[in-house]
Amino acid sequence: MLLSFRVANHRSIRDEQELSLVATELNERTGRDTGVRSEGKQVSCLPAVGIFGANASGKSNLLSAMRFMRKAVRESFAEWDKDGGVPREPFTLADEAREETSLFEVDLLLGSRGKRVRYTYGFELSDERVEAEWLHAYPSGRKQEWFDRDAGRPADGGDEFVFRGSGLRGPKESYVALTRPNSLFLTVAAAMNHPQLTAVHRWFRDNLWLVTAGQDVEARTRWARNLLMHTADDDMRKRFVTLLRVADLGITDVSVDADTGDPQLLHRASDGRDKPLDFWKQESLGTHAWFAFLGPLLHVLDQGGTLLADELDSSLHPLLAAEVIRLFQDRESNPRTAQLIFTTHDATLLGPSVAERPLDRDQVWITLKSGTGETELYPLTAARKIRNDENLERRYLHGHYGGIPRITTGEVARQLALVEEGRKATA
Repeated sequence: MLLSFRVANHRSIRDEQELSLVATELNERTGRDTGVRSEGKQVSCLPAVGIFGANASGKSNLLSAMRFMRKAVRESFAEWDKDGGVPREPFTLADEAREETSLFEVDLLLGSRGKRVRYTYGFELSDERVEAEWLHAYPSGRKQEWFDRDAGRPADGGDEFVFRGSGLRGPKESYVALTRPNSLFLTVAAAMNHPQLTAVHRWFRDNLWLVTAGQDVEARTRWARNLLMHTADDDMRKRFVTLLRVADLGITDVSVDADTGDPQLLHRASDGRDKPLDFWKQESLGTHAWFAFLGPLLHVLDQGGTLLADELDSSLHPLLAAEVIRLFQDRESNPRTAQLIFTTHDATLLGPSVAERPLDRDQVWITLKSGTGETELYPLTAARKIRNDENLERRYLHGHYGGIPRITTGEVARQLALVEEGRKATA
């Protein structure tokens, strides 16, 4: 379960930004009790958060940062160049940013209810190496510093790895010897099957699935098809078919073509029988997008994982996108508290009223890009004092919370008209 994510110096994100999935006092109905206490208070987490903002404001770059962290944890030992170097993407609009480190950190809750443990894991990267790395655990509510790594300030007689206390058990120094300057200690220890560190590594392996509008649709379609063909869980197939039906796409059932392996979506014909359409030639792009979305969606709901959806509204009708959010909010449909982090331009998801919007106030985040190209991320609740009964959709579109294009009505046409006038004047 993801509690927060911090990032700095990645693509358009230069200064440190933090996305929190911890419910606040403004949460009315969606927060889930984690069974964990902090500073004497119960910690509740959010099953969904939406990131709103203008084009090129950095929404997708936040998800990109999460995916980069996942990729680094999974691949730094085996895939990164053994001769050195780190394939990071620092902020490019300021030359000095190349000399600054890139920061990535997650706050997690792992384990089953009643046995959940909080972990804070992060690292800082330069172009050449891992400059810092840390993992802290809170098994009884108190902080245990399992390891701290600092390349720039060697400690304890020149050893850049510091292991405090007895929280992290098992071999450590042998793993240190295997850790290259440009690989993560967590990756190395997990490759060696360290029981405690493998559990943290596994979270990155199984989470932060990314669904991007218009990309990887064929790959996700094949994955969803295989899920249908090879699962022994009949309930999975029933849910798959149910979600295809309720999307109002005219689909009555689903099968797989025995010859091609392509999915076959059955439609009610005029003679009353169900007939398949050629999936790739006759089904709409919207149907392709929904079918491809269902595989990751159902997998994450079953595993209690975290799904990243970039531009949720690009391939789904606003009503269908709202239902996806409600699916994560529903305690019966989402008993394992799977989480959805999505980006969108669709202000209708803010809803004109409390009853109509699928999101609580603290589930709405906004990205804003400065005049020098730097992304700022902030919660809606930080923009101003937000009443629960406000028409969030209207006020957002009117610019009260920021995160919309700085453009006036008719400005595009006026600017093009001025260009045309200038062209005629010089002709």
